[in-house]
Amino acid sequence: MSFRTPDPLHRLMLDDVRGAQKMLSGVARTTAMEGSRHLSSLVGAPVHLKCENLQRTGSFKLRGAYVRIAGLRPEQRAAGVVAASAGNHAQGVALASRLLGVHATVFMPVGAPLPKVAATREYGADVRLHGHVVDETLAAAERYARETGAVFIHPFDHPDIIVGQGTVGLEILEQCPEVRTILVGVGGGGLAAGIGLAVKSLRPDVRVIGVQAEGAAAYPPSLAAGHPVVVESPVTMADGIKVGRPGDVPFALVREYVDEVRTVSEDALSSALLLCLERAKLVVEPAGASPVAALLSDPTSFRGPVVAVLSGGNVDPLLLQRILRHGMSAGGRYLSLRLRVTDRPGALATLLAVLTVADANVLDVSHVRTDPRLGLTEAEVELHLETKGPEHCREVADALRDAGYTVLD
Repeated sequence: MSFRTPDPLHRLMLDDVRGAQKMLSGVARTTAMEGSRHLSSLVGAPVHLKCENLQRTGSFKLRGAYVRIAGLRPEQRAAGVVAASAGNHAQGVALASRLLGVHATVFMPVGAPLPKVAATREYGADVRLHGHVVDETLAAAERYARETGAVFIHPFDHPDIIVGQGTVGLEILEQCPEVRTILVGVGGGGLAAGIGLAVKSLRPDVRVIGVQAEGAAAYPPSLAAGHPVVVESPVTMADGIKVGRPGDVPFALVREYVDEVRTVSEDALSSALLLCLERAKLVVEPAGASPVAALLSDPTSFRGPVVAVLSGGNVDPLLLQRILRHGMSAGGRYLSLRLRVTDRPGALATLLAVLTVADANVLDVSHVRTDPRLGLTEAEVELHLETKGPEHCREVADALRDAGYTVLD
């Protein structure tokens, strides 16, 4: 089965998404819809989390990959498929190929997180590490397709991929029929285009809002220009939506069916990830947390009930550790300070006593005595503290100043 290519005469339709939903029955999970009391209190209306981070392979990508590969002709299946990805698409293609009995070759960057590489191999794909950035990896995969005849499976720029992702939109309407606003992260645009197509075809009153990271926001300038625009060297921790140019196919659908695309900061992304972990008990990758970041950034601007799509949960443990610390810092839960003390016995103990009274938990202390910038009787102390919020951070800094210490930063 292969779906129609969108052009002025033949457009993707709701029936295409419904056909994809039937195809995915027994393959993709109908993921949970969880309410969030904390976010609901901030927004002033019910907020629900669509948990695609709990999908098979850990993200929504299986949906589109399966529909795309299932639609190949027998001779195309026999030639195998090839994909390029740093993680989620790789795993989706690998599992879909295994389920359909198709050989898959997946190119991944040399620096791809080891858990994602291992998972892709375990799903049965032939993984080849090539290039240090995704563009180099993509070029290698396309070259392999030309040389071998394998079918290249694009992560977002194909109609079959989009209607597969659109099944998320149908599930949202089934699970939360009263929804008024849907928030979804946007990279190349396949998920947003699919959800927009499905939802707007049935409920044109529902607002569909895309969310991009500020450092990788190609859609706002593209929508303003009326065509895809390249953002050079996108930078964000949210690698799942770190795409420098919208896809041609999803761009046309996003322009028609998505009401607005917002951007969020790195601080908002890390705070959102921390909130999902602490309050919702859900492990979500930065890209998947982007809708929650939008809610935290401007909570009163959304008409409820709101559904935030948590698109994936595949996050490297080392990156998660750094992001959580960043999120704690952004939320006033983590404080780093440098200050000068007199270099004499007991000076560090005196400093720590001040922090004890201020109820700050010391995570790490660095005590430097040999820096040439220091005077003969000085030492520099760098402190990493666990705090209870922005107000407590100010109280700790004030307590140190009141005790006679000069806080350098």
